[in-house]
Amino acid sequence: MSEDGFRATYGTGPEGVWAAPGRVNLIGEHTDYNDGFVMPFALPHATVAAVARRADGRLRLHSGSPDVPAGVVELHVDELAPGGGAGWADYPAGVVWALRDAGHEITGADIHFESTVPTGAGLSSSAALEVVTAVALNDLYGLGLERWRIARLCQRAENVYVGAPTGIMDQTASACCTEGHALWLDTRDLAQRQIPFDMAAQGLRLLVVDTRVTHAHSEGEYGKRRTGCEQAAAQLGVDALRDIPYEGLEDALARLEDPELRPLVRHVVTEDRRVERVVELLETGDARAIGPVLTEGHASLRDDFKVSCPELDLVVSAGVEAGALGARMTGGGFGGSAIVLVEESAAEKTAEAIAAAFATAGHREPRVFTAVPSAGARRLV
Repeated sequence: MSEDGFRATYGTGPEGVWAAPGRVNLIGEHTDYNDGFVMPFALPHATVAAVARRADGRLRLHSGSPDVPAGVVELHVDELAPGGGAGWADYPAGVVWALRDAGHEITGADIHFESTVPTGAGLSSSAALEVVTAVALNDLYGLGLERWRIARLCQRAENVYVGAPTGIMDQTASACCTEGHALWLDTRDLAQRQIPFDMAAQGLRLLVVDTRVTHAHSEGEYGKRRTGCEQAAAQLGVDALRDIPYEGLEDALARLEDPELRPLVRHVVTEDRRVERVVELLETGDARAIGPVLTEGHASLRDDFKVSCPELDLVVSAGVEAGALGARMTGGGFGGSAIVLVEESAAEKTAEAIAAAFATAGHREPRVFTAVPSAGARRLV
C-alpha cells in the first residue's frame, strides 16, 4: 500500500520501504532525561515510509494519514533550520537536518508516509516518524550508522529542530526493540538489555487504553518538569537525579533548597527503583508480581510529578477495581494512554468495565487494544 501511495504521489516507484514502530513504556517514566532507567517495548503499530533518493537537494514529504493536511511538503536540504514551521513535516525534515549537521551528505529524498500509530496517544508517533526516516536514509545513503546513534540523531532532531525537550527513550525503543522483549535501557550510556516479555505465554494480557485525550509535549508543562529536575540536580550537586541513590532519597529531599522540587526528585528516584524491580521480577518469571509496581508508579506520576489527568486516573482505578493486576499511565502524560495488566481470561471484562466507567463519567469512549511486544525498525521491501 505504501508503494502504491508513493507512485500515486510522485509518479514513480520508491527504492525501498521501511517501518518503525510506536512504543509502550512498561515502566520508567520521566526518568530518561534524568539519565535514568526505562523499559519500553515496541508495538505492532508502525509508521511505514516508501523512499527514493534525490540528487537535486529537494526534500518532498507526503503523508497518507487522514490526521495530517493533504499535499506534498516541499523543502530544500540546504535551507533546513531549527524552527522550520512545517508542522508534521518538521519531524522527518529535522532528521535530514540532523544527519547533514552531523556531516552526512544527504542530497534529497521523496518520502511517502503511512502510519497505524495513534497520534497524541503517548505511543511515540513522532519517534516512529523520525526513526523510519533515519533508518531509510541510513540504508539508501550507506551511512553505516548503528541503531543507538540513529536514536541519538533523531532525539536531536526533536529537541533542536522541532523544539520538544524529550529524552532518548522513544527513539531508542523504535530503533532497537526486538520481538517478544522489553528493552531495559540506561539512558546515560545507552547500555541495553533485552528482557523476555511474552505475556501470552504466561496467560496474561497487557491492554493499552487510549483515553483520546491528546497532549503536546512542546507546550510547556513537560518542559517545566524537565527544568525542575535539572534545578534539583544542581542544588544537590549531582550531574542528574539518576545519581541520587534510592537509599539516600530522604537525605537528598531534606537537602533541597526549594521544597517544591522535592516531589519531582522523589518520583524520579523511586521510578528508577521500580524499573529495577520489574526487571528482577520478569527475569525470575514472576510477571504477575509487576502489577502492583505499575500501580505504584501511576500514583507517583499522579501525585508527585502531577502529569496525569482524570481520564488516565479513571483507567487505573476502574481497571484495578475490575480485577486487573496493575495499571498505570504510559508516556509523557497530560492525556494519552494507560496500560492495564490482566489475566487473559479477564481481559474482555476489564475492558468493558473501563468503557462503562468512561461512559458514566461523560468521557469519550476509549480505544482499547492488546499490546504485543514487537520488532523495532526494519526494512520491509
